[in-house]
Amino acid sequence: MRNRFIVLALAFVFLAVAIWAESLLRPRAFPPDRGEFPMRGIDVSHHQGKIDWQRVAANDVAFAIIKATEGGDHVDDTFAENLRGARAAGLAVGAYHFFTFCRPGADQAKNFISVVPRGEPLLPPVVDIEFHGNCPHRPSPAELNAELLAFLGPVEAAYGKPAIVYITDEAAPAYAAHIPVRPRWLRSIAMPPGEGGWVYWQYLDTGRVDGIDGDVDLNVLKGGPARLSELFASAPDSSSSGTPRSP
Repeated sequence: MRNRFIVLALAFVFLAVAIWAESLLRPRAFPPDRGEFPMRGIDVSHHQGKIDWQRVAANDVAFAIIKATEGGDHVDDTFAENLRGARAAGLAVGAYHFFTFCRPGADQAKNFISVVPRGEPLLPPVVDIEFHGNCPHRPSPAELNAELLAFLGPVEAAYGKPAIVYITDEAAPAYAAHIPVRPRWLRSIAMPPGEGGWVYWQYLDTGRVDGIDGDVDLNVLKGGPARLSELFASAPDSSSSGTPRSP
């Protein structure tokens, strides 16, 4: 009987420790301090499916960064619809490009520029660097740096703004110290970012927002409404490179 009580006590202790540890690791609904970071945003792609942008805008969302392109020729098939819907709902909108390791940076820049409109308010272009879903080849830091520069040069000239770099935790140790210096979009799920110089902080990748079925990434901007307006403003010469094709 004594052994049975010991086993039950140990099981109870184990369960209590497991619940405590899970509560520490579980992402909270809104870790950032709302007074310090009042501007919340989302990033989306075709994975989110059909989005009701009016409901999204009414659910404490101020900006949306939408996947536009990937590699040298892929266009996200929901980009044009998402861009129109988010803009019509009054959100500050921007576009991101998934950078692949198996296409020249110049080709990827042409793809992005041909799809993302210019000459109208738009958040700075974003380049997404990650291993998941990428080509199996892993370029050296010097190779990636060269191809990123070949991408960034035409893109920044077309949109008149410095690009923002998003790099995942997995890819950062190999490349973060070697890529061109640009403002960062940091992913930090368990705690606030440990470094400065960031523009966006992705604090949750399993967020829920009214108007979207399923999980969505949640972000905050460093700054308030004035900073968002500054980032969103049209660049004076961003419309000089032609008209993008329709996705």
